[in-house]
Amino acid sequence: MPGEKTNSLTGANAGLALMLLYGLSGLTSVAYEVLWARMLSLQFGVSVFAVVVTVAAFMAGLGMGSLFAAHRASKIKKPLLLLAALEGGIAFYALLLPLILRTLSTWMEHAAGQFSLFQWYGLIAAAALCLLLLPAFAMGAGFPLALAALKSTPVRLGRLYGLNTLGAACGALLPLWLLPALGWGGAVWVIAGISLLVALALWLLASRYIATQAVVAEHAPENCPPLFALFAYAGIGAASLILEIAWTRLFGMVMLRTEYVLALILAAFLLGIGLGSLLAPRQHRQAWFVALPISAASFSLLSLWMLPTLSAWVERAEFSSLFGALATQGLALTLLTLPVTLVLGAWLPLLHSRLNGGGMWLYGANSLGAALGAVIAGLVLIPFLGSAATVVVAALVLLVLGLIWAQSRVAWLAVPLFVVAAWPVVHLPQVSALLPQAQAGSRNVYLYEDAVSMTHVVEQQDGQRLLLTDLQRMDASTDPTAVFVQANQARLPLLLHEHPHSVLFLGLGTGISVSGSLPFPDLQRNAVELSQGAIASAASLFESANNGAMRQTRVERDDVRHFLSATRDKYDVIIGDVFHPDLAGLSSLLSVQQFQRAHDRLNEGGLFVQWLALNQFDRESLTVILRSFHRVFPDAQLFLDGMHLALVGPQQKFAGAESLLRNLQRLSLAQQDAATVGEGGWTWLGRYWGPIQESAGPVQDEWSPVLEFRLPRARYAGDLDISSSLRNLLQRRPDMATAENLLGIQKSDKEAFERAYGATELMVRSWLASAQGAAPQANRMMYLAYQANAKDRWIAYALADSMFSSLAQAREHGFNEVDALQQIQHLNPQHVESLRMLWRIKHQAGDAQAEFLRKRLLELSPLDREARMAGS
Repeated sequence: MPGEKTNSLTGANAGLALMLLYGLSGLTSVAYEVLWARMLSLQFGVSVFAVVVTVAAFMAGLGMGSLFAAHRASKIKKPLLLLAALEGGIAFYALLLPLILRTLSTWMEHAAGQFSLFQWYGLIAAAALCLLLLPAFAMGAGFPLALAALKSTPVRLGRLYGLNTLGAACGALLPLWLLPALGWGGAVWVIAGISLLVALALWLLASRYIATQAVVAEHAPENCPPLFALFAYAGIGAASLILEIAWTRLFGMVMLRTEYVLALILAAFLLGIGLGSLLAPRQHRQAWFVALPISAASFSLLSLWMLPTLSAWVERAEFSSLFGALATQGLALTLLTLPVTLVLGAWLPLLHSRLNGGGMWLYGANSLGAALGAVIAGLVLIPFLGSAATVVVAALVLLVLGLIWAQSRVAWLAVPLFVVAAWPVVHLPQVSALLPQAQAGSRNVYLYEDAVSMTHVVEQQDGQRLLLTDLQRMDASTDPTAVFVQANQARLPLLLHEHPHSVLFLGLGTGISVSGSLPFPDLQRNAVELSQGAIASAASLFESANNGAMRQTRVERDDVRHFLSATRDKYDVIIGDVFHPDLAGLSSLLSVQQFQRAHDRLNEGGLFVQWLALNQFDRESLTVILRSFHRVFPDAQLFLDGMHLALVGPQQKFAGAESLLRNLQRLSLAQQDAATVGEGGWTWLGRYWGPIQESAGPVQDEWSPVLEFRLPRARYAGDLDISSSLRNLLQRRPDMATAENLLGIQKSDKEAFERAYGATELMVRSWLASAQGAAPQANRMMYLAYQANAKDRWIAYALADSMFSSLAQAREHGFNEVDALQQIQHLNPQHVESLRMLWRIKHQAGDAQAEFLRKRLLELSPLDREARMAGS
């Protein structure tokens, strides 16, 4: 009636304004969620754990807030003002949260020693639940308040829910621009600023549009749906989140597993739900309740059938930029998941219409079910059934619960048909099907999956085995050259310490790197590895490659950050393994905070050595890491072993050549030869690359990451150029006289050192010439390097490879092939390819020497299939 006030908005423009503002509220809500997930990844690493905890806390808060406000919204006189207050309160809480988290993180790091890994995870989960539940509760309460302001109708509910979810899809992507530009704290300020603007706009809207009190009496509280409907829709919410988490594991595994792709999956999921809600028909028909569950289950299953095709396409596709890769992959992902997410979005408005209201109750029940589904997916289904089977379970639950409203006995025939269609894809396909180019002809030997990671061991056609983490990340290989490289990761650090009694490996992999420590006597070996699959396979499937090193190593299953924070033990040498720094969460292992944790666990006179693969970094990213390392280790030094760079951080001062020479003097000649693999101490000192110089600029900080956002862009921009990395290294290497002074080389030792130091530089310049296409120049420099230091295996490998590749030309010029192969073997007895060919020739000729050559081949390559089969 005229002159009386009400809490309902009048006018289509006001309603549209409210829905658009609530869409912006959805943007900020999910942007907060992504930022909080980033925060939790600092503690969990980026794994299903981090996703589960964030989603469970977020959805539980949304559900409880929605249910709490559902039967109170109609009694609130000014719901828009309360909505504005909640939005503003969330923004202020978000601004306080970084300070709370930094304080809590410091306290928890000091308390880490009191908890095991999974107790630690439980503590973090409990803390996250407490911290995130409150803002999520406020977000959930906003939905009933907005509906009350709009005088909820089926059409308005669908539009409001749809616009909010579309805003949420944009919010999933916004942090990907903010985080690399502003860091975690800066990104929070920007999102909070948007929230405050939304709160201000809602307050202005509420103040301007006030109608009459008479309508209040007409706006009765919304009816609560039947209990079975709430439980069924909660089950659909649980199945939806189970599906989302399983898709995150599977699609994140086959695509670029970076911060970008994890958010891309969330955005695609929310986009479909938003569109489904907006496009849902105004009037419900019985046919929809038959079509929805069958469509959701069928297309969920189709995503598994299409997984090998999608993975193979991603493997062979070439993209000119990171944006192009993400846009193309995001489109493919959206098309694949869209039929399912459209159904999930349409269900709420259709049920609201069918049940004559109750949408806000259904929303709350669905959110609570989603929180439970996240926990079930991460802690039960994926660890015990695997990701593929988890998708099948989620699809089956969607089908069965959705058919409750079908009222058609014939529709239930879809269940047995679904089981028949799901059976072939309940297990993950072979790696050879997912990566048909890289792993053609391989076969799966081992598969282990839990909420932390997925571990494959595959055997290639030649019998060599690979350890794959999350499918695309090759952690180690039993190829003889790769074994040499991995074992060197232990040799150099242990040689540089004067008398190592204890060593800690941060990362175990196949255990091959640990095998490099076996020649050092009276050494206590310790390793930390988070992947249970890697631990199990190192002790069995890779035993021949690591020479049984696991039997002499104490292995702790733990996250290295938690372990270094929790343990009170100290070590003479700590070795950081090579890993893939552009993958989500892993670059925190190259942060200032992580380097400080390693520093704090060193004995007096100890060394921390962090290995880097040159082909994984551009110049700027490498400079960021060196700057971060120098901040913790002011006397840090560089060594180069092949294409791997060693960052050597002494606990106090770098002792130079003296410590290595004293270390070798305490060993017998046989032990010296084994410790240096016959190269001698001067060869290893010749790989010295000078001190890390202090420089101004950004560092890798856990709260303000650089690498995980820069490196994916650098990869597609072509900045990960090995030629550029080698030129950069050659420019920073000290001259001979400076290096002698820095290492403290005695006058009597200068000739031996200079030959090794000069040979290393010639070798690297040869690699640079080869990368630039100057093969004759590269060959000449490599030959000169060999003349300077014939003991250097890298030089011998390069010359042997060059000679082996020219065998065809030698045959054309009438040279004897056996003589040429024997010459290669004389140059480099570890050259497997020439040894294998020589054995084949001798074997075919019936030469008695063939058996000796076969056994020699198995010594160098124990898993060589051809040699093993010939012996059996």
